[in-house]
Amino acid sequence: MLPGSLSLCAFFLLTVLVPDSHAQDRTDEAGEASISDPSVECTAYYYAPSATQIHSFPTVWQPASILANDTTAQAKWQSIMGSIPTTILPKGTSTGNFTNVTYSASDPDCWWSYHQCVQPKLAGLPADIASVPEPGTLGFGFDDGPNCSHNAFYDYLTSQNQKATMFYIGSNVMDWPLEAQRAVADGHEICVHTWSHRYSTYPRMQAIKLVTGVTPKCWRPPFGDVDDRIRAIANALGLQTIIWKYDSNDWKAGTGNITTETVDANYQALINNMTSGAFSTQGTIMLTHELNNYTMSTAMKWYPQLKAAFQYLVPIAVAMNNTQPYVETNYSFPTFDQYVAGQTNTSVTTPAKSGGVVVSWSCSLALLGVVLTVLRMM
Repeated sequence: MLPGSLSLCAFFLLTVLVPDSHAQDRTDEAGEASISDPSVECTAYYYAPSATQIHSFPTVWQPASILANDTTAQAKWQSIMGSIPTTILPKGTSTGNFTNVTYSASDPDCWWSYHQCVQPKLAGLPADIASVPEPGTLGFGFDDGPNCSHNAFYDYLTSQNQKATMFYIGSNVMDWPLEAQRAVADGHEICVHTWSHRYSTYPRMQAIKLVTGVTPKCWRPPFGDVDDRIRAIANALGLQTIIWKYDSNDWKAGTGNITTETVDANYQALINNMTSGAFSTQGTIMLTHELNNYTMSTAMKWYPQLKAAFQYLVPIAVAMNNTQPYVETNYSFPTFDQYVAGQTNTSVTTPAKSGGVVVSWSCSLALLGVVLTVLRMM
């Protein structure tokens, strides 16, 4: 619990979901969304609901750990430890150095980083989502947000009546809370992308901290680095693992032998596969990013061609016909058929009120759950 009578749930409802009435002073989502100068967008600002409670959360951009006074998270961790396999060992380092890893060629842990395995070998775990069932469909989404300069990108998506799945990093949410609010306001789907974007198979299980009250039902491991041990932890919280089939490599542009031409070629290859009939029986997912101006500009550049090639571009939840991608039943997405017919908006019924703060039985709505989840993960 936070100091006084303000609970963690209520605090984040104030931080992420409840704007005030001033539009131009960077105290609410609408004011922040109206800024068109990226240098102004990315100027740090003071936002009292998060700034005054920063001590209640792990250090941003560092591997998260449960705070000493967080008895709820401690209890949750204890409750799920028995479901986590102890025979699957950590792999490599948090920065992705797997040089000294010895691993069987049989891929016993369904380690995605080794051979892109998406069908767990540990009994009781669901398969990863790496494609979508609807033919001719692209599961449309972006990693690593919220980016401080994303207004032009989100404005563009709005102008196209296009929703997407946004995989948010918890540290970015804390750094840019008003930007995080915009995804909720615009009706995008929010999924977990961990607290500090470290490789997931590195930490020992006692260092992977989880919490109750998880609101989203989806997450994406950074770099796709997931095995059955990490899947078991996610599954214990009801989180579905989402991977991808194609990588735009937009996040690598300018490094190694990856050029902007390489990224363009990857987009074009995806389109070529669509036009050649590769997705005639099921759709696909491509890895793209909200990482920086280049990745967002590239997404906008290629959007018209993707839209022309694919029959449908939809959020992943919509592609899976998952109308309730969050724990809260008062927040609903359209079905696939509804979305492609033009009904793209989410539906939110009025939750209960408590002490003047809008709340629901498990902290209400998507982004709050993202923060609660990712601050306990890598």
